[in-house]
Amino acid sequence: MPYDPTETAVIVVDMQNGFCHPDGSLYAEPSEAAIGPVTALVEQAREAGASVVYTRDVHPPEQFDETHYYDEFDRWGEHVVEGSWDAELVEGLDVRTDDHVVEKHTYDAFYRTELEGYLDAHGIDDLLICGTLANVCVLHTAGSAGLRDYRPVVVEDALGYITEDHREYAVDHADWLFGETTLREEVEFADA
Repeated sequence: MPYDPTETAVIVVDMQNGFCHPDGSLYAEPSEAAIGPVTALVEQAREAGASVVYTRDVHPPEQFDETHYYDEFDRWGEHVVEGSWDAELVEGLDVRTDDHVVEKHTYDAFYRTELEGYLDAHGIDDLLICGTLANVCVLHTAGSAGLRDYRPVVVEDALGYITEDHREYAVDHADWLFGETTLREEVEFADA
């Protein structure tokens, strides 16, 4: 069934230098390889009149100084620190002024951000979710979207990951949990 572009957004998760550029702090080659597929999906959505949202994972240097348990720097090392080149969206994405950019500070793009308000204000119900990492921020964002009664659809061939089994886990889990995964070639938009 084609997506209604007036009610659909492509959510591009964390396609940043830190993850997608060879000099990035948490670079993974499949994340760099996802730039082309993500860009193609965004272009298709734009042509149809759908919304485009980019998320940026950004960590203030002191974010985890006094946390009880949740400490991404301890788990992953310092990455995408606020104000750094690492935290910028990777070159090669066609980010435009009418796209919406959400800064997030955890794996989940809905947690303490304005993403839900933006989607609601624009009448968006269906989310085509792509980006990186498949089994971390993409999966947590998709799960959080489903809990908020959005329709999260993970685009399985527009994902970055560290190892192939991580991507497979994320796709299988999203399919099992939400019943919604797709391939880019299967994405169709209704005429607006």
